[in-house]
Amino acid sequence: MRYLIFILFGLFLARGHCQEDSVVPIALEADQGLRYGTLTNMGMDSTFIYSKVDSIMENGIRNNAFPGAQLLIAKNSTVVFHKSYGYHTYDSIQAVAKDDIYDLASVTKIIGPLPAIMKLVDEGKLKLDLPFSTYWKDWKNSKDKKDITLREILAHQAGLTPYIVFLNKVTKKNGDLKRRFIRHEANSRFNKQAYDQLFVKNNFNHKMYRIIKRSKVSEDKEYKYSGLTFLIFPKVIELVTGTSYETYLTTNFYSPLGANTLGFRPKTKNFQNKIVPTELDTLYRHTLTKGWVHDENASLLGGISGNAGLFSTATDLAKLMQMYLNYGSFNGKRYISESTLKEFIRVQYPENENRRGLGFDKPLLNNAELSLSEAYPAPETSALSFGHSGFTGTFVWADPKNQLVFIFLSNRVYPSRKNRNLYEMNIRGALQQVFYQASLLN
Repeated sequence: MRYLIFILFGLFLARGHCQEDSVVPIALEADQGLRYGTLTNMGMDSTFIYSKVDSIMENGIRNNAFPGAQLLIAKNSTVVFHKSYGYHTYDSIQAVAKDDIYDLASVTKIIGPLPAIMKLVDEGKLKLDLPFSTYWKDWKNSKDKKDITLREILAHQAGLTPYIVFLNKVTKKNGDLKRRFIRHEANSRFNKQAYDQLFVKNNFNHKMYRIIKRSKVSEDKEYKYSGLTFLIFPKVIELVTGTSYETYLTTNFYSPLGANTLGFRPKTKNFQNKIVPTELDTLYRHTLTKGWVHDENASLLGGISGNAGLFSTATDLAKLMQMYLNYGSFNGKRYISESTLKEFIRVQYPENENRRGLGFDKPLLNNAELSLSEAYPAPETSALSFGHSGFTGTFVWADPKNQLVFIFLSNRVYPSRKNRNLYEMNIRGALQQVFYQASLLN
């Protein structure tokens, strides 16, 4: 059997990027449950799809939306499209490969802390409608935060400050790093590695927690996206489970899913896969950021956080999203109860014009009535669908009604985060729409 897999893999490499043949039916046991098939067998117009997707991707590269990207689509638990485009950088040296590892940025929120929180809700160890201060004692005596519930936080309905730039706390006015917080060599007090030869003070996280505690809370109970508690969630998960956040995720989700590249700090793990770089950082690392998390707040936590920090290949990411699409089960194993998963993907506060689920992003409330340019994501996505985007140019979405998993990975922040062409060209929505339209053509 191993010999057969190696032969098939060799054929896969030899075929390159030819249309439907670019997805080879490798033995199931080699991929932990993801099947492979063709667009045609799923009732989708392959000629239409390849023509449209190639055009959108090539136009994006031509207009510097990103130097390269890849797209993976699973339909009915079957990978029917997976193709890479362009290069890691605009020098056109390293072509994008389908097993490249990407910085997921805020996609981490639904792939890191969220599955752990759902499992703990299942087990009764976390309650959505109890104050978050029940579990995070630091807020017990905070007048404006002590009564905020976990449900309100996860739905971005709590009125919390959207973002705090903690990098400002570790840099001097001239841009130099403060030695009391960051050193260039590790020692017993500085062993949280943030980058090559950058080590953060071990207890800097406590400073972050104090600043978050002092941050303002809006009196208006309305939708306001905030990532602050996602910096705290890893510690809460550790306190509730007695296990480190990273170990808990790996043991309960990533390893049993067979998602072996899904994790934090890939530079330390000796993967054979290439890691796609992000930004030419002129503020903090003063070099091309690669193999370490791009997000500065996650970096100051040693690269292991709940707001960002996860890296993955498209295939491993698809496994976890397929588990979500299956309402909590994958390859015969249940990870999260169906009732909990359905509660988390449900719009929580529609009366407040808040489209969000619990942790998950959702389509605009009137999405089906909108044009592609106005909609988020594509107007054809069902109201049941859910996902999340990432600052580096990543996007994942699952649609249970249409049995579709959509994985888009890019490094749109190369060479600079100021590049917003990916958004302005609405590339991800346009790509997503192609697969709905292709189904309607048959």
